[in-house]
Amino acid sequence: MVVSGIRNSRVWIFDLDNTLHDARPHIFPHINRSMTQYVAGLLNLGDEEASELRDFYWKRYGATLTGLIRHHRVDPGHFLRETHRFPELDRMVVGRRELRSVLRRLPGRKLVFSNAPEHYAGAVLQALGVSDLFDDVFSIERARFRPKPEAHGFLRLMHAHRLVAARCIMVEDSLENLRTAKRLGMKTVWVSESNCAPAWVDANVRQLFRLPRLLHLL
Repeated sequence: MVVSGIRNSRVWIFDLDNTLHDARPHIFPHINRSMTQYVAGLLNLGDEEASELRDFYWKRYGATLTGLIRHHRVDPGHFLRETHRFPELDRMVVGRRELRSVLRRLPGRKLVFSNAPEHYAGAVLQALGVSDLFDDVFSIERARFRPKPEAHGFLRLMHAHRLVAARCIMVEDSLENLRTAKRLGMKTVWVSESNCAPAWVDANVRQLFRLPRLLHLL
């Protein structure tokens, strides 16, 4: 049986925040404040209590939104719109100049798979100047609001693009998300400054510009 060139080529699946750009200096603090304010208003809590609950849901479920849906019946669309407003996003995104050239050097298709909402993910890719290099942005809406590390979103992504797991390379900063990817049969690349990677990580890079040097391992 002849496998089509598309199905037989590499597929790079990139996380967004803290993978394609550094969300720590500006983006994440802004989102955390917005989510804390949302939770405080929703549940009539003080800022400290709301922040603790936000963080608890994030650690337990992989996304604050999941806890709010399960325990408080929050409208996910409203939550995402209210907590991902960035009047000056272009000035807040911290990327590397070489990102575009690095991505172009990677052979195969490229997708973004993020727990973030579609409007935010698309805007970040535009700010980075790389949106045209990706075939699709698979956002939390496309995963039916079931975030990584749940397998549900991975399986929906694979079905939507008719992907063969063995040809996919997941590039992520989250070990738990990479664990799911590996369990499904994907290759895994951990973006981290740590030199101590667990068994489900196939390659480890501190910065994405080193990724083309690892092609022989993937």
